[in-house]
Parts: sequence; structure tokens; C-alpha cells
Amino acid sequence: MDSVLARVSEATGVPADLLGGFLAVLAASAATGRLPGRADVDGLRESGALAAERGIPLRVLADACLHAAEITSGGAFGAVRRSMAAFAEGYEEAQRAAIRREEEARRVFVDDLLQGRADAERAEHFGLRLAEAYVVTVARPAAPLPPGDPLVRRIEQAMVARFGSHNILVAARDGLLVCACPASLTAASGEFTHHVRSGLDAWRVGVGRAHQGPGGIVTSYREAANAIDLGERLGLRAQVLKASDLLVFPVLLRDRNAIVDLVSTVLGPLTAARGGPEPLLETLEAVFASQGNHTAAARRLGISTRAITYRLERIRRLTGFSPTDPTQRFTLETAVLGARLLEWPARPLRDHPER
Repeated sequence: MDSVLARVSEATGVPADLLGGFLAVLAASAATGRLPGRADVDGLRESGALAAERGIPLRVLADACLHAAEITSGGAFGAVRRSMAAFAEGYEEAQRAAIRREEEARRVFVDDLLQGRADAERAEHFGLRLAEAYVVTVARPAAPLPPGDPLVRRIEQAMVARFGSHNILVAARDGLLVCACPASLTAASGEFTHHVRSGLDAWRVGVGRAHQGPGGIVTSYREAANAIDLGERLGLRAQVLKASDLLVFPVLLRDRNAIVDLVSTVLGPLTAARGGPEPLLETLEAVFASQGNHTAAARRLGISTRAITYRLERIRRLTGFSPTDPTQRFTLETAVLGARLLEWPARPLRDHPER
């Protein structure tokens, strides 16, 4: 048997220790006519798994088995067939286990990366060069993506095909779809959004600003997620929101006491209006979004232009502020934005503690 092992190993490059059990099965089958037993099959599965771990291609292993059967002959091809199935089963299970380990390592890496705990060596393994400036784009579906959703893999493959494996990281985290890419790839964010649009019925995308290094990825990720939150709180219609376009809102929120005071002082009198302040707030939002065009604002709200004029006059009488006056318009618009950020009037201003 040793001489046959040596010949097969030399001819195919498969280590002899992987084939010893197979030759024993062939010899027993040739002598008795019996197929391999359970213990034999288990041993062959282990050999198949070892071959996978050592990086020996399955076709090379199969060729070695057939070569050994050719040398020994003796009508043992029933044993060959069963042995090959066992080899393949062990080989494939080892590959599946390696994929599961890689997926778990990737999940842990993404969690660490987005919390600022990733190191450069691990980052390079997953295709990121942390010395560069990165932009993170986040997509929020209507329903959180379940673990292992095939959409994540599909989008990643499409992005990698265009931009290369050492430029893109796509992953799911906390129900969001996250894409990190170098800031130099200016088309990557738009490409990611295109695939999100193709794969999801309802979605909203946030784009962070470019920041340097591993901490920069964390910052850009938070900016992107916060852009989506701000868009929802402000009732913005755009599906793609850029953190760079929304910089004024974090500034407003930093001094929450001042915003509470502004909303209370400027818009508080609207609570005396029949029907409450909400219709008047919506009117102001529509007028501001239409650059003061009453006809366009009326179309947005589905009411008449006359109703717009009436409501604006009502606002002027209650608050003392007119949207047609440039200075007063700015105060009103800032107060309306502050009201949306504070979720007023649905949430009373007293529910916002001093900070």
C-alpha cells in the first residue's frame, strides 16, 4: 500500500496522509466486495475536510482517488463512488464552516469599526485602508433587514465589481444597510443608492461627510444615520439626505434651551388658533419650501391660494411675525425648524429638560 500511496502522491501532489484511509477502503472492498462502513466514511469525511483546510482543490483530490483506483483496480468502483461522496461531503462542510467563520469575523469587525475599535490589520483583511478619508452612506429600509439578507451580498458584489474589493465595505447593522468607501470614489455613494433603489420598495439614504481614519468612519456613519433621523423629524421629502446640507440643525440642537425659548416665544401663540397650531405650521413649511410662492404652497397642501393668504395673516396677527418681512421670515423659519426638531406641538415643550 505504501508504494501505491507514494506513486499517487507523487503523480497528483496530494499528501499521502489524506489517501491512506481511501486505499484501505479500496483494498477491503476488493477483497470482500463490501462497501465502506460508517467508520470508514467518517474517516474519509475528515480527510476531505483536511484537504479543504490545506487548500487542495477538490478536483485534485478527486483525481488522486481515481488514480489510486486505477492502480489498484479489482472491481472496487462501488467503494470509489461512496468514498468520493464522503470526501466531497467533508470538503464542502469545511468550506461552509470557513464561510461561517468569515461572516462572523466580518460582523464583529463591522461592529468594532463603527464603534471606533477596529485596527488597521483587520481593516485591510476586509478591504479598507484606514489611513484614507472615507465616506459612509447608510440606507434605512421601511422594515429592518433580517440577518443574512441576500440583498446585502448582491449590492456588495455589484459595488466590488465596479470599484474593486479593496475600496468598498457593504454590511448590514442595526437594520440598516451601510456602505463605506474612500472619499476619492465620488461616484460610489450614488452607485450604492442606485442599487438600494433597485432592491427596496421603501427606503431613505443618508450620506455622511468625508473624514480621515478609523475614527472618521465612525463620525461619517453617525452623520449619515443622523441625517435620516433629521429628515424624518423635519418631514423632509428628499429620499437622499446629505449631512453637509443639514449642518445647521445640529447647531440648533446644541443649545436646546435657546430653541425651546424661541419656539415658545414665536410659535407658542399659535396654540390659540382654532384647530391648533399644526395647520399653521404646515402652511409656513409649504410657503418656505416654495420660496414664498403662495400658488405653489397651495398646491403642496391641496388648498386654495386664498386659504394660504388667510392663514399667513392669522399667523401674523397671533405671533406678530410676518413671512414677507426678511428678518421676521428668518426668525419664523428657524422657529418652525426648531419645532420639528423638538416634535412640537405633539410633544410639549416642558418635556425638553435643560441641558
